[in-house]
Amino acid sequence: MTDTTSEVFTAAVTLTPAEADRFDLAFTAVTQPCPWPKAYGGDLVAQAAAAAMKSVADGKTLHSMHSYFMRPADIGAEVRYEVELLRDGRGYATRQVRGYQNGKPLYVCLANFAAGEPGASHTCDLPDWLGEELPGPEELRSSADCLEGRAGGTMTEVSKDYWSGGRGFDMRHVPGPVYLDIEGEQEPHQAVWVKPFDALRPVDGLTDAQRDTAALSYVCDYTILEPVLRVLGLPWAREGLVTASLDHSMWFHRAPQPGVVDGWLLYAQQAVAADAGRGLASGRFFTPDGTHLATVVQEGIIRDSRGGHG
Repeated sequence: MTDTTSEVFTAAVTLTPAEADRFDLAFTAVTQPCPWPKAYGGDLVAQAAAAAMKSVADGKTLHSMHSYFMRPADIGAEVRYEVELLRDGRGYATRQVRGYQNGKPLYVCLANFAAGEPGASHTCDLPDWLGEELPGPEELRSSADCLEGRAGGTMTEVSKDYWSGGRGFDMRHVPGPVYLDIEGEQEPHQAVWVKPFDALRPVDGLTDAQRDTAALSYVCDYTILEPVLRVLGLPWAREGLVTASLDHSMWFHRAPQPGVVDGWLLYAQQAVAADAGRGLASGRFFTPDGTHLATVVQEGIIRDSRGGHG
């Protein structure tokens, strides 16, 4: 079993300054190990978020990112991020970030920052489909518990180890995971309680608040397509299933209080559409007291070579 720590996230978002070739600033970062043919998409989103945040020096905070994944990234390899300073205004600032590997662009995003100002506040309620008796994370099985002693499909011991503890975050599903089969109802929604396996470490060049923002952008991609898989009846280990991120948007509505991201957050997810080999899902991060922190929308390839779905 992989040691269950959050250090994989720290390694992912630790950037090295580099000489800019194309734009104004440049950094390099390394994609983290995973048992698939391509690197985890959250590596790219979080690394680009970190690069963009490092380019803003006047206290503005990241409030939105809009990304496209153009090519798969090699695992355990360096990605070069070039940051273009598109605008620095009094209230808002905009950055373009491009990720390059093997001399080719593989990822691009626009990131927007806001100074913030006094104004009215609203936070949406938890979705009605969660019901009145939402189980807490301690009442639910961990991924390791769900996979212990089980096998089938494309699930290997290496991938089981990764799902169980190699992602840096504990993830507990409501109503159940979709690893080997669809646990719970085949409905277009689910929720995942997420928490780092241990407290997030300092990240060189980022404030703790910026690190927490990067952590949300990092962990969001692991499960965001799962409500689409759930409603289509396609577990991760299904033979012939191919998934890949296409585009991704994220809005950060309010900064979490210090230490909040070290604890449990509820990630409520909804399948929006699936057709023509693509699926779209949305997700919202809530604190345990119901405060809405961030919203995610992502589209991905969902291809089932056995037919009948996607």
